[in-house]
Order: sequence, then C-alpha cells, then structure tokens
Amino acid sequence: YTEKLGMKLLRTWDVKEEEYTLAFLGYGDETEATVLELTYNYGQTKYDHGSAYGHICIGIEDVKRATAFLRENKVEVSYESDDGFMAFVVDPDGYAIELLDEKMMMEKARKDYDEQRVKGRAALSAAQKEATKE
Repeated sequence: YTEKLGMKLLRTWDVKEEEYTLAFLGYGDETEATVLELTYNYGQTKYDHGSAYGHICIGIEDVKRATAFLRENKVEVSYESDDGFMAFVVDPDGYAIELLDEKMMMEKARKDYDEQRVKGRAALSAAQKEATKE
C-alpha cells in the first residue's frame, strides 16, 4: 500500500491489552481524505479470505501508467481493461484492489445520472398524463 500504491502510513494504534495494532493509511490528512484501516492481530500469521469482503477501490489519474509501474514492481495485475478505465491488482495477502480512472468514472457517473433524470422525467410525465385521464 505504501511502497507500490503511494499511500502514507498516517498513524498506528497499538492496543496491547487486546493484542492488536491498527495501521491507518491514506493519501492525505484523515480530516480531509478517506483512510484505510488495516488490523494486525498479535501472533496471526495468516488470514482466511472471507466471503463478506469484496475489494476496495481507489480512484487514480492514469490506470495504464499505474499498472505498468505496478507490474514493473512485481505486483500482480489480475485484470486491466483495454480502455484504461479500470484494473484489478492483488495485494500481498491476495486481496483485490480496484483502480479506477477518476476522470472516466466521473464522466460515466454524470452520463448515468443524466440518463436517469431523463427516464425519471419521462416516467413522471407519463404518470401525470395517465392521472389526468381518470
């Protein structure tokens, strides 16, 4: 996370009486940016992958450039779209991390939002016309 994805270790919190340590990672100050919390349980050397967890997603500027860098640094890239919209990489514990092109995602979100507004207006208009017939 820090060496390959560029996150910074913001702080740690060691809870000795309960035998775990939390590590807080992110791209900026916790008051202004999202933070990833990782837990280390004392003595735990392996964690089983549960079915209740899918993956985290990180928005970045250039997916193709990032995946090239990650491959050069021996990070497994399990999927990369041809258009540079998204990629999946695998962390050292085998968990998936999705990388999304921020600009392309925002364009898609705006388009989807606009399409939903148009459909919503059409449905509302049809409902109003039907109501006036009764």
